[in-house]
Amino acid sequence: TTSKMAATFVSYWSDSDNETKSHVNPEKVDPDALAHLQPLKSGKTMSLSVLNSAPEVAVKEAVETGVHLDPSLKEVTYNPTYETMFAPEFGPVNPYKSKRMAAPRNMLSGYAEPAHVNNFMFEQQRRTFSTFGYALDPFVDTSQNSSSSYIGAVDEAEKKKGLTVFEVGPKKTDKRKKVQGGEANDIDIDNYLGPWAKYVDEKDGAKPSEVEQKELDEITAKRQKKGRNGEEAPAAEKTILHVKDAYDYQGRSYLHVPQDVGINRRTADIPDKCYLPKKQIHVWSGHTKGVSAIRLFPVSGHLLLSCSMDLSVSLPPGHSKAVRDICFNNTGSQYMSAAYDRYLKLWDTETGQCISRFTNRKVPYCVKFNPDEDKQNLFVAGMSDKMIVQWDVRTGEVVQEYDRHLGAVNTITFVDENRRFVSTSDDKSLRVWECSIKYIAEPSMHSMPAVTLSPNGKWLACQSMDNQILIFGAQNRFRLNKKKIFKGHMVAGNACQVDFSPDMRQYLTIPQQNLIHII
Repeated sequence: TTSKMAATFVSYWSDSDNETKSHVNPEKVDPDALAHLQPLKSGKTMSLSVLNSAPEVAVKEAVETGVHLDPSLKEVTYNPTYETMFAPEFGPVNPYKSKRMAAPRNMLSGYAEPAHVNNFMFEQQRRTFSTFGYALDPFVDTSQNSSSSYIGAVDEAEKKKGLTVFEVGPKKTDKRKKVQGGEANDIDIDNYLGPWAKYVDEKDGAKPSEVEQKELDEITAKRQKKGRNGEEAPAAEKTILHVKDAYDYQGRSYLHVPQDVGINRRTADIPDKCYLPKKQIHVWSGHTKGVSAIRLFPVSGHLLLSCSMDLSVSLPPGHSKAVRDICFNNTGSQYMSAAYDRYLKLWDTETGQCISRFTNRKVPYCVKFNPDEDKQNLFVAGMSDKMIVQWDVRTGEVVQEYDRHLGAVNTITFVDENRRFVSTSDDKSLRVWECSIKYIAEPSMHSMPAVTLSPNGKWLACQSMDNQILIFGAQNRFRLNKKKIFKGHMVAGNACQVDFSPDMRQYLTIPQQNLIHII
């Protein structure tokens, strides 16, 4: 039975032709080759030396012991033979491909090997070729071949000896000769000039030549046209009264506070509640250019004072250039105007007469009277030269100067019962001025060209140039109130004014969007 089973296993590995022949002529089986298939006799054991766990098996084809490489591998962790590395790939082969087409490639046009090229050397050769028309031959290995070979304008390269755009050729400078005189000895030491000798063609005179003098004259003429020669004369002031009569039947001027409107305009009491406007009541027209500032008459507010870019202040025009800012005194009997003609002028409100003029040769950007009743003769002005100047209208002299800003001063606001004032500037800082000056500046701060004090004197509303309205505390410690930062409008780089309602429940701003925002 065992012999038959072994014969069956042997015939299983044969093909159909051999199987047919095995029925006719059965092969003889070696009993030793089938010894491991025979069952063990009871009571007996076989040693391991007798058992063959891996007998020889007859195969038709030769067994290949080599290891094939994956052609997609980038790294090999052992050292294969040359035949293994460059053996052909398994798979079908196109017999019609040429050797060039059959060669391995990693791009459509061929095989590109990675190479490192110094960026400076590449730019040097590229610019040299663009400028001079030649460059080093990239196919020549200069490390093995000492002689440089060029492509392009080879004759030009030989003429310039391979000069690149980053190299400077030898300069031919004619050395100036010095005056020879004396010897460095005891006999002729007084006439010895040494290294301090003058050049042969050196001139002692400092007068420019004719050509240089002509150029200097042209430069001086241009500067005289651009600059201002001498102090500019102030513009002639004039007053135009636009009402029929300056006085009514009782002899009262137009500055008189009206009493027949149903409102007590002589009191400064704040109303219990303010309401938002719902419709347009009136339009004032009279300026021909943009209006730069509007101020209400003190306390009563029954008159408007406006200044414009058309050189006028309505009430009177009296500046030669655009008016930047205006300010009433406490009673409204006088007001100050600041214009781009570098003059500050004090006006009489009723007659429109210019009382006095002030200037320090700089452009005033803002002006404010001191709100204290006993200091109505003092006013401060923020100038374009980073200074804040305080004048006395009685003497016309400068009383004090503040010079800690690093840019043009945009606004001045009195706070803390008029003991201090706050200024903002183009240097993106806010400064509190008193005996001990406080300086507020953060990296995130922007210039604040418009500042308004709240009616209760506790808060400052500042229009920042990053399209925000910032609220600062105006008493004791000046700090930014981070809970009261208002966003949502565009100022477009302009000084948009901010104002509070009397009950401080709303405030309004006028951005550059043809809108009035009430918050």
